[in-house]
Amino acid sequence: MDMAEKKNLLESVDARTRLAGSNKMEILLFSLGTRETFGINVFKVREVGRTPHITKTPNMPRGVEGLISLRGNVIPVLSLASFLDLEERPPGLGKTMMVAEYSKRTLGFLVHEVDRIIRVDWEKVKAPETVLAANQGLITAVIELEGGHLVSILDVEQILANAFGEAIIVDIPPARVSEDVSVFFVDDSIVARRKISEVLDKLGVKHKHATNGAEAWTRLQAIAAHAQQMGRLVRDEIRMILVDAEMPEMDGYVLTKNIKSDVRFEGVPVVMHSSLSSEANRAMGKAVGVDGYVAKFDAEVLADTLRPILER
Repeated sequence: MDMAEKKNLLESVDARTRLAGSNKMEILLFSLGTRETFGINVFKVREVGRTPHITKTPNMPRGVEGLISLRGNVIPVLSLASFLDLEERPPGLGKTMMVAEYSKRTLGFLVHEVDRIIRVDWEKVKAPETVLAANQGLITAVIELEGGHLVSILDVEQILANAFGEAIIVDIPPARVSEDVSVFFVDDSIVARRKISEVLDKLGVKHKHATNGAEAWTRLQAIAAHAQQMGRLVRDEIRMILVDAEMPEMDGYVLTKNIKSDVRFEGVPVVMHSSLSSEANRAMGKAVGVDGYVAKFDAEVLADTLRPILER
């Protein structure tokens, strides 16, 4: 793919909001110079191009190559191959850079080559088997393309945590709620689940969780059936549901549509918590009926978003 093609690759990204609620995603495929193909949600990618001059600075974390100036902003540049401990480093690795936005942070990712954009059903995006997940927990999902070729979806949240450390959660005042208040949350990222749990613990709220949208919907239906059997309302069992946007098997948009179309969940607010922090993604959440949207990951902002909902 030449530079002109790469420049035009992402031109229509904003138009992709129509995918909301269709349980489909578009993935930008790329390589790190090995036989393995990797993918990243195209919504997170702002541009692709030739790697500019990188300024080396002292005491940078492992895997962070340095800093670049991009349209007046100084952003860190990360070598994905370093985080994955790839022994094979072919000539040309790092000459192409993807600029992506995660949790309101802009970063550069060095890759070998960008391939193309594919559209897939979230149902075909599977959580990795244990043997794959052992790769430092950096593979959050796997897609099998036609012909049996596999695409590994990277857990960029875990990569950022490895590079810069996990967010330190300061003192968060507890919410003024009764002891039986419970929150159900779902996120496919290990580091995200850990930080959400910390916030909810500090708020003094009990919580349950799932690791993908399909699992969450199965568990929520079971909770609703049990509440119905006991003559109780679901909102008596769960005060709020917190959903991620990107998840294997069923994304947060379809999960939200399912919840909002089931009368048993009437009165249970759904808040979307996502590293997809653009206005387009907020619009996608609103289109499927979320009651709130908060970008990952700022513990205080998350707590401030949840507290008034929990205290109603």
